[in-house]
Amino acid sequence: MSIVEQAVRRLEELRRSGIEPPAGTVRPPTASQPAAQPPAPAPAQGEAAAPREKPHVASESPTSGKASRTVNIDLGSLAAAGYLTPETPRARIADEFRVVKRPLLSRIEASANRPGSNLLMVSSSLPGEGKTFVSVNLAISLAMELDKTVLLVDADVSRPSVLKRLGLPQAPGLLDLLTDPAVGVSDVLLRTNIPKLSLLPAGRQHGRATELLASEAMRRLLDELSNRYADRILLFDSPPLLPSTESRVLATRMGQVLLVVEADKTSQKTLEQALATLEQCPDVSLLLNKISRSEVGSYYGYYAPDEA
Repeated sequence: MSIVEQAVRRLEELRRSGIEPPAGTVRPPTASQPAAQPPAPAPAQGEAAAPREKPHVASESPTSGKASRTVNIDLGSLAAAGYLTPETPRARIADEFRVVKRPLLSRIEASANRPGSNLLMVSSSLPGEGKTFVSVNLAISLAMELDKTVLLVDADVSRPSVLKRLGLPQAPGLLDLLTDPAVGVSDVLLRTNIPKLSLLPAGRQHGRATELLASEAMRRLLDELSNRYADRILLFDSPPLLPSTESRVLATRMGQVLLVVEADKTSQKTLEQALATLEQCPDVSLLLNKISRSEVGSYYGYYAPDEA
């Protein structure tokens, strides 16, 4: 399939979903007018112009001629803010997230033949329960595994905060991939100075983010990202479940969901309502966050939707 045909198919999928592509997007060619390629973005000062990449939703490739941008996370500042870093492997928080990640990894390995088994979503019932804190720490802990790589996706597209937590400026990302056929994965993927950890920002906000996450383009993107590397785990920091619909749509595509529960604040009724939105996800785990004192691992539990 040619580049133009790929772009046309993307545009048709967006229009069928009722989403108008952004201005400047490649339009289907007419009989009298050939399709024009979008102009290449101007290189930043001091940078050489990168080779033009074909407009494909999943163009991440080590042989594409365009390398993903590398960003530097200040690990000292991250540790001072209470986060796990590779430089503090024996800190208490490192041990806590070892306990959290082990059953998640076991279920990924046990269901390796199931599509999407390496897709993991972190969410909460309501805002403020600590889901992004958990997402960042869990991503770093998973990246410290000897045989795993991690792509942390900021899927909280209305209130993205992953890059802010890591001390990085906002950047194009997930929604740009889904709305602009000229954007490829390597245009928005951020490699970090933490070995085996990459980031996919939320990107430019869009009024129909729920429809975008439910679109065929999103399904193809997830398939491509999850299948490209056998050792990759895709970890999604999603919006809270009850005040939004984006995370409910995203959960239907996940292999597992980790639901963060705030100690002494999240009510049983609120938790039950949140769990009811995850009935289509095969594996749901609960993590009790913000406890005052506890033995390592005592806050972690597993919930099966078919159990009482």
